[in-house]
Amino acid sequence: MAVSLRVRRLVAGAAATGLLAGGTALGLSGTAAAAPATTAPAAAPTHDRPDRHDRCEWQKGHWAKKWVKAHWEKKVYYTKTWHKGYWDHERHYKWVYVPAHWHHYWVKGHWECHHR
Repeated sequence: MAVSLRVRRLVAGAAATGLLAGGTALGLSGTAAAAPATTAPAAAPTHDRPDRHDRCEWQKGHWAKKWVKAHWEKKVYYTKTWHKGYWDHERHYKWVYVPAHWHHYWVKGHWECHHR
């Protein structure tokens, strides 16, 4: 059974990416092992500066609602008329009054960060 050229290219690209990532990781680990160990001064406490991730929290996607005041809105409506052998579609606009209402909308997942 012959494998398509697209599939073969995909597999070859994935293998090359894996080899490059592995070689890079191996090279960096050798450099880190050869470097002298650095020591932090004992006088500087590590809790002085909070980590950025301590202030951020992941908010999953959710539905939210917002109150919209009453307003005028331009609405479109269509009419169909029969002509000799075909339908003609015409578009018209009309201003309508929309009373106040809740508007529901989707909020994508995002990071919520608080500045303390």
